[in-house]
Amino acid sequence: MNLFPYEPTLNLLPFDGIANYYGPILASCEAQDYFEALLTTVPWRNDEAVICGKRIVTARKVAWYGDSSYSYTYSGTTKIALPWTKELRTLKSLVEEKVECLFNSCLCNLYHDGSEGMGWHSDDEKALGQNTAIGSLSLGAERKFSLRHKRKGDSPSISIQLENGSLLVMKGTTQTFWQHSVPKTAKIAKPRINLTFRTIVLEGGKGQPLTYDFSVITEKGVTTSSD
Repeated sequence: MNLFPYEPTLNLLPFDGIANYYGPILASCEAQDYFEALLTTVPWRNDEAVICGKRIVTARKVAWYGDSSYSYTYSGTTKIALPWTKELRTLKSLVEEKVECLFNSCLCNLYHDGSEGMGWHSDDEKALGQNTAIGSLSLGAERKFSLRHKRKGDSPSISIQLENGSLLVMKGTTQTFWQHSVPKTAKIAKPRINLTFRTIVLEGGKGQPLTYDFSVITEKGVTTSSD
């Protein structure tokens, strides 16, 4: 049960950033239809990262989409953005309308059950620019989402349950000062798809996207940076 009302103008963070929870923006049946479509049409692949010289293959699967063939590199592996599917393009437009912000890319994550999670990290790679917005759309199983301040250890963490079809938006200086995670749990037996709509900032205005280190997104909670 969420303690926060469905009020997009309510900032969940006490300082140093903005996080707005819109609640479900899709009806339950719509969210289920999109979940089933993405589950079968997206070419899901296990994510990989090299940590301390050891290659880690996550059970959680990912896919990367964009307006153009944006690339990103981590641990010697480069991924090229796929063209939008019909469902992803429709959902992107819906999120853009709600947030009043345009996005040009999306990282898709598939969690098969509660044994798969996301460690503490910030989406602060150079390619994402500074103080840009990230729209996170959840489909499937409800999962806990937590935020903690990077520098103020005495500041309590903030948690919210991301419901099926719900939208969470992080913007302003959130990625500079806060980390977020999806904790593992033995209580969840069903899968969840998370779509994080982002804006890749092109290098020098020449249409060439920066490459960046995405190994911050591991199930081990390891946070590394390309900075």
